[in-house]
Amino acid sequence: MTLGNMRRWLLPLGLLLAACESTSSSHPLSPRTGVVEQRRMQTRRFDTVDEVQVLKASSALLQDLGFHVDASEDQLGVLTASKDRSAIVTGEVVFAVIASGLLRSDVPYDHHQKLRASIVTHRVGKKSLSVRATFQRVVWNNHGQISKREAINDPEIYREFFNKLSRALFLEAHDL
Repeated sequence: MTLGNMRRWLLPLGLLLAACESTSSSHPLSPRTGVVEQRRMQTRRFDTVDEVQVLKASSALLQDLGFHVDASEDQLGVLTASKDRSAIVTGEVVFAVIASGLLRSDVPYDHHQKLRASIVTHRVGKKSLSVRATFQRVVWNNHGQISKREAINDPEIYREFFNKLSRALFLEAHDL
């Protein structure tokens, strides 16, 4: 196909693709459904402006939960941590073994995972801080390949984390 023929087909093809584009009644810059609720679940406001103290309390809490602090930058209000855990589920392994025998092929199963946490703080007004926590996991199978990358969106995990952080900040503020 010559360059001239390609140009002749590109314009109609582009117009056809543009016509097929779905239109949405919402504004193109508005957040996707569920994003606002997810951010609300991940964020709490605390009546303090001491970002360093909040990051220290967050670091101590994550370490109590088995995480290792990977990076912390007080001036930016950022903390990241991770921990490695098994991802083996007995039923999945049994299924993989049976399927491997039937298919005469090695069927993979989830083997290990890395859980990641990130904490970001920023001032809200003159007397409070907003703290956002996010948790994710990456799962590898028994062949060493990534089988899952996902955000952890269980509201109970966030509720528990922020309740513990709130208690830690309270105890620290009252020297208890």
